[in-house]
Amino acid sequence: MGCGLAGIIDQRLKGNEAGLAATAEAMAAALAHRGPDASGTWVEASAGIAFGHRRLSVIDLSAEGAQPMASTDGRYVIAYNGELYNHLRLRTELAESIRAHFHGRSDTEVMLEAIRQWGLLKALRRFVGIFAFALWDAKERRLFLVRDHLGVKPLYYGMSGGRFMFASELKGLRAAAGFANRVDRNALALFMRYSYIESPHTIYEGVKKLSPGSILMVDPASPGAAAPIRYWSARETAETGAMGKRAMRPEDALEKLEMLLRDSIWLQMVADVPLGAFLSGGTDSSLVVALMQKAGASRVRTFTIGFSEAGFDESAQARKVAAHLGTEHTEAILTPADAMAAIPRMPEVYDEPFADPSQIPTFLVSRFAREKVTVALSGDGGDEMFGGYQKYRWAEKLWKLGRPFPGFIRRLAAAGITAVPPGAWDAVVRGLGPLVPRDVRYGSPGYRVHKTARVLAGRTAQEMYRNLMSHWMSTDRLVLQSTEPPTVYDSPKEWPKGVTATEWMMFADAASYLPDDGLVKVDRASMAHGLEARVPLLDHRIVEFAWSLPFNLRIRNGEGKWLLKTLLHRHIPRELVDRPKMGFAVPVGEWIRGPLRDWAEALLSEERLKREGYLDAKLVRQEWARHLKSGDRQFPVWNVLMFQAWLEKTRP
Repeated sequence: MGCGLAGIIDQRLKGNEAGLAATAEAMAAALAHRGPDASGTWVEASAGIAFGHRRLSVIDLSAEGAQPMASTDGRYVIAYNGELYNHLRLRTELAESIRAHFHGRSDTEVMLEAIRQWGLLKALRRFVGIFAFALWDAKERRLFLVRDHLGVKPLYYGMSGGRFMFASELKGLRAAAGFANRVDRNALALFMRYSYIESPHTIYEGVKKLSPGSILMVDPASPGAAAPIRYWSARETAETGAMGKRAMRPEDALEKLEMLLRDSIWLQMVADVPLGAFLSGGTDSSLVVALMQKAGASRVRTFTIGFSEAGFDESAQARKVAAHLGTEHTEAILTPADAMAAIPRMPEVYDEPFADPSQIPTFLVSRFAREKVTVALSGDGGDEMFGGYQKYRWAEKLWKLGRPFPGFIRRLAAAGITAVPPGAWDAVVRGLGPLVPRDVRYGSPGYRVHKTARVLAGRTAQEMYRNLMSHWMSTDRLVLQSTEPPTVYDSPKEWPKGVTATEWMMFADAASYLPDDGLVKVDRASMAHGLEARVPLLDHRIVEFAWSLPFNLRIRNGEGKWLLKTLLHRHIPRELVDRPKMGFAVPVGEWIRGPLRDWAEALLSEERLKREGYLDAKLVRQEWARHLKSGDRQFPVWNVLMFQAWLEKTRP
């Protein structure tokens, strides 16, 4: 169930059932878009705790699947968001081994019974799925908050006004009367650098994201003392894979990968509502759809959006793949006006500052798909797990190239490269034509030249990659009164041992960019329309398998996702899918210089920036002027615009 959950522990309302229920109901009501089908509330007044829930019915549409739900013995109560994909297998095992009795067909019942019989930790090790849930243990008088392995489903928590609160989205917390919405300037600095805020930080002081693969145990008597523990770790998974690597024949790896993917997709196609898939025509979505088509008895419904601007349109590619596979394909060609009309909704949809421009087409394709289906599978995760991003090869090559030279020489070279505007580099690269690799010629080559130039200034491979990921380099100057906190990208104690430089980049993205950008983008965009998005490539069993692979089965001869592509070619002719990666982009840089300029100017006015007091107005205006002149500051300016738009929407 792609649902919304919220809750509160308030000792001042201890014994006040009506007061606790009213707060939980108000918090859950703010999440109605995540669960448009039903709502529910549960209160344990003696402990001062209450849950609120909004349901998107996907498995067992009857009242037997309603939440919050209590276990058969009454010990546990759960409010749950997500899907337990292997619930039918666990249901059979529980029924046969301990003769468990189930009233309905929902995965929530199975989850509760598994926890009751095996305990929370052992049950989590058996769960295959995407989930975030709150679990009350009436016997131990403890609350447990849990998030899935990779962080597909979100969960926020924190103290405000003497109360402990949690919710699927920040708007659930804001709905509680008296919520303290003080902006965390340190987290804002993180956002300006990366375009997203890495867990556990959030835009609000005192509020955290529960990190992927974590459990938070909360004592109602002292909720502020709770600290999360990991039951699954991307770092440990990468480290275990690196230390245990052994020679593997490509044929054996292909068979294992196909078996795991078929099982993941088969499990994720279980639904009591219409189901389909996003299809871009690229490697990951095409492979998911190909295996869905083979697994199902009927034609898969596939959805693609294209843009009238040729440089950003992938619809023709997706159409060819759909025709080859025989899917029931639907596409919509959008104009710039369609995309720009969605931009004012982004702060509301994403709930905290978020500046990945692909949020816009993701939002639009989710709206389009929801007209016909309630569940959609996507190809997210393939790049991080199998080395698909070209930036990995570029960063490693530049590190090897630059390492022999002193740091000041590299920094001078980087300054020289970035002194030439991206537009000029575009002309140079395209003028060279076939002499330049396809991946470089495609899309916006000038921006890529600038991006890779930043790598040269780094002292280590890790610092080089962090520079590549950064949009604002001096965040302490930009965000007033801020100190940027460390992240996975610059915290050696968080890094796995035994990995190569490229594997480290993949790990860092899997631990930071993926859960806090890529998966946030998909979850909020889909849930804004009551659509559940599932990600079969991020089944944690596939992730663990990917990390066990020899490096040359993920990246071979400079080609990323080698194993995925080889498997794909078993099902789809190479010529249909063998093309440079385009990404899911829109030209926001040009729009804010053109039709969106008035909107941008209003948000970036010097008087407004000074009045609000978060950002250095002079520095912002310099970047804005440079972008208007040369068009080469799209991403730093877009970060500022998304914060300003968010601030305008959320401040009282």
